[in-house]
Amino acid sequence: MTKKSQKNQVFSPYLYFTRDDWARLRAATPLSLTEEELERLRGLNERISLDEVSDIYLPLSRLLNLYVGATQKLFTATNTFLGNPAQKVPYIIGIAGSVAVGKSTTARIIQALLARWPNHPKVDLITTDGFLYPNRVLEQRGLMNRKGFPESYDVRRLIEFVAAVKSGAPEVKAPVYSHLEYDILPDQYQVVRQPDIMILEGLNVLQTNRTGRKRGPQLFVSDFFDFSIYVDAEEELIQRWYLERFHTLRETAFRNPNSYFHRYAHMSAEEADAFARRIWKEVNGVNLRDNILPTKHRADLILEKGPSHAVQSVRLRKI
Repeated sequence: MTKKSQKNQVFSPYLYFTRDDWARLRAATPLSLTEEELERLRGLNERISLDEVSDIYLPLSRLLNLYVGATQKLFTATNTFLGNPAQKVPYIIGIAGSVAVGKSTTARIIQALLARWPNHPKVDLITTDGFLYPNRVLEQRGLMNRKGFPESYDVRRLIEFVAAVKSGAPEVKAPVYSHLEYDILPDQYQVVRQPDIMILEGLNVLQTNRTGRKRGPQLFVSDFFDFSIYVDAEEELIQRWYLERFHTLRETAFRNPNSYFHRYAHMSAEEADAFARRIWKEVNGVNLRDNILPTKHRADLILEKGPSHAVQSVRLRKI
């Protein structure tokens, strides 16, 4: 290691772990997922193995279990001091990252593993897709081509939702988004009822207001997080995974006549590839560089992926 890299490591806000270093932190945590269960959790074109679960996600679930336990004890101590009856406050985990990087699969695996720990069996998973504005609103505002950008979300509604969950509200509703219809489903909701842990997964969950305008104190979604994760990879890899996923969808989900993207199912392979590359260049790549990637170092933990979708290294924020 050069003197320059040693200096950068000393002043980094993160502890750096190779895959092998991180895997050893699993300790004696048992592998509770089967291959059949993992198959249901995998995303399109993701080849996550049980070895990946053992090396990366079991140590992470052990760390999160320790954090959740410590937070629960802290709330108990505070309530004892105040003379209040014990109040259940959900532990909230935010998971961010680009389109096609695999954050949804990461969220599902973490949910499955955390639900197996005895002290917090109720783990809910919410995606921020449900807080996109309906297509009719996006069309009115000229934002259909910026779907997934920060301005395409009803951020106020999202913050109100997370605040209600964090405050211990008995029942909180989240809107439901259909990837088939590419729109919010009217009058359909996912109901959150005082979970032990809630995972909130989405492109921009670590986003702050970067307009530079000073309008007094502001709340951000991440203000309610107890822990946050960023799923990272080189843009070239993410673009490749996005193209692979688009071609897979063209052969599967897009063939459904009810799919919003049904018209793309009959493209030739060359036409589909050119179209997907244009969408990446004009939409997803821009959103990644301008809005998502700048939030990476706000995360408590960064999972750094390599070409095969496997995590190669982990960065954990120093406490």
